[in-house]
Amino acid sequence: MKPSFPNRRDFSFGVGAALLGAALPLRAQGKITRLIVAFPPGGPVDFVARTLGDALSHELGHTVIIENKPGGNGAIAAEFVARSAPDAGTLWLTSVGAIAINPALYPRLSYDPQKDLTPVSLVVNNVEVLVVPTNAPYNTGAEFVEAARKRGPDALAMASSGSGSVPHLAMELLNDAAGIKLMHVPYKGAAPAITDVIAGHVDGFFGDIPGLISHIKGGKLKAIGIAAARRHPLLPEVKTFKEMGIAGVDSDNWYALFAGKATPAAEVNRVNRAVRNALQNEAVRSKLAASGAEPGANSPAELAALLRADTEKWTRVVKAKQIKPD
Repeated sequence: MKPSFPNRRDFSFGVGAALLGAALPLRAQGKITRLIVAFPPGGPVDFVARTLGDALSHELGHTVIIENKPGGNGAIAAEFVARSAPDAGTLWLTSVGAIAINPALYPRLSYDPQKDLTPVSLVVNNVEVLVVPTNAPYNTGAEFVEAARKRGPDALAMASSGSGSVPHLAMELLNDAAGIKLMHVPYKGAAPAITDVIAGHVDGFFGDIPGLISHIKGGKLKAIGIAAARRHPLLPEVKTFKEMGIAGVDSDNWYALFAGKATPAAEVNRVNRAVRNALQNEAVRSKLAASGAEPGANSPAELAALLRADTEKWTRVVKAKQIKPD
């Protein structure tokens, strides 16, 4: 009786499977991390998620996939993550609005950011810059403020990406800090607001540097003030408002990672270490920095403290100005 040998195809498949199993011990068996973004593909948060994704996958030892779940001003994504298994396998990359401003804007919010989500790490800071049309007569934030004082309440119009957005709240901080009253013109998103500033239909706009840097460098907009504690590396010639004697305008639309509630500290710390290492990757850092974002991780405790501080800060502004969502 002839001995039985496996055919070439069976042999190749068996060897291949064995080698794959040996080569990928950490990618175990199809494990993935889902990185949830509350905005459509192509936006600034999505850009940061996709820039971080590959490096984070390498650090975690398994695949990271980006899932876009827009809608409800972030509520759909937040609820999805809040209800996920408490194992850090599902993470939410969010901007400051949905996590720190929404609770003040929406009294019946379907999630409690400080109870239903677990802080993991800061990813980037996105400070606000005041931009005006290139032919505007003011070259600094101080000159803009002086023009508003001379011309009177509502004489200068400020665009925003919507009522209660960071650009709107930054404008309100400037009103209070400088003792002026700018007219608020809300738009449905940053893109149409920026278009109208370029065209000169409105006088100014506070926006994240990543969304404005190409227009500034391209000569379509003029940057006249940074709403942060220090100047921005891509705009070193632009003074901060504090340098101009106008303190209290600092606004940061940071992006950070959160996991579901009750995620064990060991899992949170594991992902935190992976994020820190991923942000040290030179390709990741340089790509984020070139966009105008400022990469920088922090500890879960530091992120929790930042969330509390910014929630209190923005809640005061929303209530004092009686701001309602669009």
